[in-house]
Amino acid sequence: MSSNVLVVDAGNTNIVLGLFNGDDLVSSWRLATARERTAYEYGILAQQLIGPLTKNVQIEGVMVASVVPPINSILSSMVQKFFGVEPLFVEPGVKTGIGIHVDNPQEVGAGLIVNCVAAHAAHGGPLSIVDFGTATTFDLVTADANYAGGVIAPGIQISAEALFARASRLPRVDIKRPPHVVGTNTVVNMQSGLYFGYLSLVDGILARIKKEVPGIKRVIATGGLASLFVDDSEHIDEIDAELTLKGLKIIHDRNRAPRRGRGR
Repeated sequence: MSSNVLVVDAGNTNIVLGLFNGDDLVSSWRLATARERTAYEYGILAQQLIGPLTKNVQIEGVMVASVVPPINSILSSMVQKFFGVEPLFVEPGVKTGIGIHVDNPQEVGAGLIVNCVAAHAAHGGPLSIVDFGTATTFDLVTADANYAGGVIAPGIQISAEALFARASRLPRVDIKRPPHVVGTNTVVNMQSGLYFGYLSLVDGILARIKKEVPGIKRVIATGGLASLFVDDSEHIDEIDAELTLKGLKIIHDRNRAPRRGRGR
């Protein structure tokens, strides 16, 4: 009987589930983060999604990264009840392979650490990661696998909603790339400001990071809206939509395997 690993990335907007068989990501699913859901409700949803792929296999372990503390106990209860294993959370004491070299390591979100693990494992360093989520984060990983700090900016969806909410005559618009910077109607004008304005924010911050930290080998984008900007960005080298899931699997394996030599 083969064994699988379930990874869970719990963010403010979405919870992403990924099912690994060995090092292969079999499939992934995205659920809305709903703090009012019970463990049973989350479990039914997860079982409906994952069940057809796990009829003849056993889930060996579950690795969770969460930036929403109120749902951690709910996720833990759900995993134990529906999958029969004790989940491991990315938290102090868990071996990640990444050193945290900032003023207050407790402030660093689990998702940032997980992304750094996956990116450094694939590319080494120094490198930067741009995660387009509820907030857009820019993170720096050194060549010797240390998280050296980052930047946090409001996500583009937050910016769009703030514009709609605070300007009474402006409509809510879809976030997409308009054909031209200069628009000829209100909707395109807003889309241009949101898209090209945010693109300039992303590239402006990355340019300053590269100036401040010479020798960055690669800039990797991830997150729900990364695909919207990657083609026009002057600094993003590649997109990896599965970066966080890959990082969770690596951390699971590092904590399952016996520790050899000096580790972090």
